[in-house]
Amino acid sequence: MDNIDGHAGSDLNNKMLACRRDLMTKMIIEAEIGKRIRQYRLQNHFTLQELADKTGYSKGYLSKVEKSRKAPPVSTLSVIARELGVSVSVILGEETTHDSICLVRKNERMLMAKNAEEFGYAYEALANPYPNKHMEPFILSYPSNEAFKHTFQHEGEEMLFVLQGQMRFKYGQRELMLEQGDCIYFDSGIAHIGVPFGDQPLQVLIVIYSGQPKGPTNIEQIKQRLAAKE
Repeated sequence: MDNIDGHAGSDLNNKMLACRRDLMTKMIIEAEIGKRIRQYRLQNHFTLQELADKTGYSKGYLSKVEKSRKAPPVSTLSVIARELGVSVSVILGEETTHDSICLVRKNERMLMAKNAEEFGYAYEALANPYPNKHMEPFILSYPSNEAFKHTFQHEGEEMLFVLQGQMRFKYGQRELMLEQGDCIYFDSGIAHIGVPFGDQPLQVLIVIYSGQPKGPTNIEQIKQRLAAKE
């Protein structure tokens, strides 16, 4: 019995190490994210207006996202990815694993929107390699006084946990003050915005659920799907 447990533990460790090696050997390039969104949009034969109608974002905003050299907000990525039939990990250019568990060490997180200049915060992906996720976990870091005040509203649910600092959170017509250790869970279909409050930098853990991806999760599967329609 001990030998069986030992082999099982060894296999699990090997799988986790393989996942960690994948993370360490590939860096995410922000400038490629918009190009990748455009690539999958065209693969789906969507015009900008058609994708705008599906996501609820304006045609002009989506055009800006595709042309930008900066990563858009995580909630935006989640909505766009879902309508394109792919996962956020695919949009970010991450290779997914073929396992039911993946370990991401603290020093292995993928950092995106490094300087938070365009959309107001930097974010770190916590579980990119996991395939076909229903939830997208990130750590967001806001500059203390330069956060871009953008209101978000999209299908799904979110959980937000304050790791550091204070946040003024507006949800519909309600306004809440959140401090370190506070946690909120909400319907993200209601307009919401969170901004730093006070002098201390703000850092939060956020988990986004926007529903299961509507289609295949990699480019080869998309090609196969399109070929089948012809």
